[in-house]
Amino acid sequence: MSAPMDRRDLLKASLALGLSTVAGRVWAAPRADVRLLVVFLRGAYDAANVVIPTGSELYYRARPRIAVARPDPASPEASLPLDADWSLHPALRDTLHPLFAAGQLAFVPFAGTDDATRSHFQTQDTIELGQTFGPGRDYRSGFMARLAAELTRTRPIAFTEQRPLIFQGTAAGGKPVPNVGVARTGKPILDERQSRLIAAMYEGSPLAPSVQEGFRVRGEVFEAISAHRDQADRGAVSSKGFALAAERIGRLMREQFTLGFVDVGGWDTHVGQGGAKGYLAKQLTDLGQGLAAFAREIGPGWNDTVVVVLSEFGRTFRENGGGGTDHGYGSAYWILGGSVRGGRIAGPQKRLDEGALFEHRDLPVLTNYRALLAGLLQRLYGLDRASLGRIFPGAAPADLGLV
Repeated sequence: MSAPMDRRDLLKASLALGLSTVAGRVWAAPRADVRLLVVFLRGAYDAANVVIPTGSELYYRARPRIAVARPDPASPEASLPLDADWSLHPALRDTLHPLFAAGQLAFVPFAGTDDATRSHFQTQDTIELGQTFGPGRDYRSGFMARLAAELTRTRPIAFTEQRPLIFQGTAAGGKPVPNVGVARTGKPILDERQSRLIAAMYEGSPLAPSVQEGFRVRGEVFEAISAHRDQADRGAVSSKGFALAAERIGRLMREQFTLGFVDVGGWDTHVGQGGAKGYLAKQLTDLGQGLAAFAREIGPGWNDTVVVVLSEFGRTFRENGGGGTDHGYGSAYWILGGSVRGGRIAGPQKRLDEGALFEHRDLPVLTNYRALLAGLLQRLYGLDRASLGRIFPGAAPADLGLV
């Protein structure tokens, strides 16, 4: 008798049966919407103090003030073991470490781009465009917009005040991707009278359908946010910051949208970064609470949801004179979801000693982000090589078996 099919294999089989291609485009499975949320940590988070190389002696010599201690069950400030060489920051003890233990979270260290400029804006652009690094890039075409164009039955949205570069371009049907800032509370940005006046300005022009669609989507989202806030006011303690925004995002993606993007700022830790406690620890606490809240809000749909957490680059392996870290190179990406093959450190790795550092100062990049994401999307959606080539031109997918 053959072994029973586990939940992850059942998901992949169902997706394979439910996908068909028409003119190279992928039609999403009718049985359930596959959700993808990309969380961009703007400012370059210090990957080495989050996914910590506790098996490296160099890590402790390079960070005498900000290193996080090796795992110790007796110490609440010690790191949490992931495997023999890697550990997790203790600020994520109650939020993300349980997902790792449940096999629903994987980390990919030594991940990043081939852009070594260490410029926030340029490298953020590099990731959001998803194109070959160098001159001649098309700033009107972000990789998530190209993904949305390949998935003909999906509802994309950016949970941002302005439409980000990653969603520049058009989704299936030639429509621009809508955006709305879910961290905002209170009244809509535009009232009904102002919306009518703006719509009248564009009446009869080629932009009129896009303007009407934008107002319609913003109205839907604001109504959903308001209803959720009113429910929470019934004696519940209000959540704050990213955790609150993540609950709203989870609700909207559970009920309406299948492809989302959100960015979280505050990760540029040149001074006073801290170790087990301090500024970075507080940032991680908020982020972990937000991601855990998103997973709870999705509910049973968590099994059909994947979250990718990334940043433009990592930070210097050595601490600086201000008790922080400077712009670096290699980072670590996080992949979460109910059907993620987690509970492990994925991708190529090397032991961190002096000879392993990029330019004698940074984590190296062993897994290119375009290859990583191409491989993930290929398995998640059943994309063929032609579709992948349109999303990530010139990139060969790296199959890390993440889903």
